[in-house]
Amino acid sequence: MRYDVTLPWWAWVLMGLGLAAFAAMVVVSVRRNRGVKRSLFAAPYTLWMIIFTIVPLIIIVYYALTDASGNFTLNNLRDFWDSNYSRRAGASSPAIQARLAARGMSNMEPLLYSLWMAFLCTVICLVLAYPTALFMADRRMKRASSLVILFVVPMWMNVTLRTYAMRILMVDDGPLINFLRLIGFADAQLMDTPTAVLIGMVYNFLPFMIFPIYTVLSKLDPALLEASSDLGASPGRSLIKVTMPLSIPGVVSGITMVFMPAVTTFTLNVMLGGSKRLMLGNLIEQTFTKQNNWNMGSAMSLVMMVLILISLTILRKADPNNEGGGL
Repeated sequence: MRYDVTLPWWAWVLMGLGLAAFAAMVVVSVRRNRGVKRSLFAAPYTLWMIIFTIVPLIIIVYYALTDASGNFTLNNLRDFWDSNYSRRAGASSPAIQARLAARGMSNMEPLLYSLWMAFLCTVICLVLAYPTALFMADRRMKRASSLVILFVVPMWMNVTLRTYAMRILMVDDGPLINFLRLIGFADAQLMDTPTAVLIGMVYNFLPFMIFPIYTVLSKLDPALLEASSDLGASPGRSLIKVTMPLSIPGVVSGITMVFMPAVTTFTLNVMLGGSKRLMLGNLIEQTFTKQNNWNMGSAMSLVMMVLILISLTILRKADPNNEGGGL
């Protein structure tokens, strides 16, 4: 499919000036320091961020705030929150406007569904990851490094291959369905259901919750637990009063690293859910590829980025020093 993507002249000028300013900064830095300073080796990374992060973000904002003719408009954002706004505005009769109003806000359903699935995925990953990370960080565990490798190895494979493996397990004649039927669930079915999508999300994103928590727990001073024990606290009370509060930075980092990709995923929903219920990622992908509507697709992407930034800001208040690592 061929896309007609054009940028205004000022966008090209802005990108050219940015690259020229970057080159000038490099030259000035070399001359001022009479050679190449160590920090200058980060210049390629900075250039990469400008070209592949900042410039695409500018393009998304431009398309989200313009129409097909390049004129400034907020209708794209209005159409996101109310998918029939533009149609109602151009309707010729009150009867047509009433029918369009009765359709509701069809774009909001994928957004709320995506947020709900991402929330469930994050909660399940946290419930599974914390005991696992606690077990792996136990200094009395001699097999902790082996467990780390077991969680790392699947991440070496492409997410599509891992998802295909999940499909093999959950198809109607697959081993997981046969096991469920064997224990009494005769009508068990997973494929093309939200449950299959949720299982796939948890499987793919669980390591991103485990490792930040494991990193924080493995750095805790054992003397803290010894002092807690000397003061009469039981192991359970030490866990609640000492270990868990100190591990909050890792938990916050894990929540961030799971929730962000979970709310934007669309491949898992296609492969495991059959796209019977659209997630926002699927809606954005279809808006770009099938409808060829870059303005509306960019508006959806911009709303998604704003929501993620808001949630990220709230979560980061619990870990202001970024002690949990991760993002």
